[in-house]
Amino acid sequence: MATRHDDVDAYIRRSERWPNEIAALRPVLLGCGLSEELKWAKPCYSHGAANVVVVQEMKNFLALMFFKGVLLEDVDGVLEPNGPNSRSASRMCFRSVEDVERLADTVAAYVREAVQLEEDGVEVGPPPELVLVEELQARLDGDATLRSAFEALTPGRQREYHLHISGAKQASTRESRVDTCVPKILDGRGLRDR
Repeated sequence: MATRHDDVDAYIRRSERWPNEIAALRPVLLGCGLSEELKWAKPCYSHGAANVVVVQEMKNFLALMFFKGVLLEDVDGVLEPNGPNSRSASRMCFRSVEDVERLADTVAAYVREAVQLEEDGVEVGPPPELVLVEELQARLDGDATLRSAFEALTPGRQREYHLHISGAKQASTRESRVDTCVPKILDGRGLRDR
């Protein structure tokens, strides 16, 4: 069994929503030989340098998110998409210690499969080409400096701006969101960067 990390001990003690479920899930993950540490302020479990799963406390459930969950076979049908804009992650949800205990063997089997994918070097395919929302594309087409700054952003930051702007229902709101985002784009920052 892998070694427990003091930061994860402290995280579990601070947890107000799912401490018992995390405590029940933890030995299953460590029993798979994964290394644990806090990443993104959450318990994260890795194999070598590869992140395999992260524990996420949601309002109505505890999620065990597999970073490359879309590549898992999911023979038991327990994985859910991580969200509408996630293309590689899938999660297993728990609402009680009994859920963790009932699914412990499944968790271990899925972790072993995820570790094997890492050892085999299997990667999630490239994302589809991003087709920008009309209001952002028009602004980029009309401003070479803005276009250059936008193209210098990471693909994830470009996608984040697109999702934020395209999430508005009305064209006027999308235009307003573009206006708000332009200074950050010109500064080379992502939507949530300070």
